[in-house]
Amino acid sequence: MRKEYDFSDSVSNPYAKHLKKQVTLRLNTDAIAYFKALARGTGIPYENLINLYLTECAHSGKKLALRGHPERMANIINAWQSCGRHPPSAKPLM
Repeated sequence: MRKEYDFSDSVSNPYAKHLKKQVTLRLNTDAIAYFKALARGTGIPYENLINLYLTECAHSGKKLALRGHPERMANIINAWQSCGRHPPSAKPLM
C-alpha cells in the first residue's frame, strides 16, 4: 500500500448526485419511535431504515391505505391537481 495516492486525474461520479437527496419531513412521533426502536435492535441508523422502507414501498408499488380518511385523500389529490399534476395512479376527482 502506498503512503500517498495521486487523484489529480480522477473523475467524479456523474451519478452520485442522483443517488440520494436531502429532504425535510414532518413525521409523527410514534413513527419515529418505531424506527428508532427498530434501529436499536438492528444497529442500522433509523434514517436508513426509513429510507429502506420507503424505497421498498416504491419498488413494490405499495398503495397507501387511508382508511377512514377519505377527505384527507381528496385533499391530497386536489392539491396535486392544483399544481397541474396527478398523483401516481390516481384518477382525477369529479
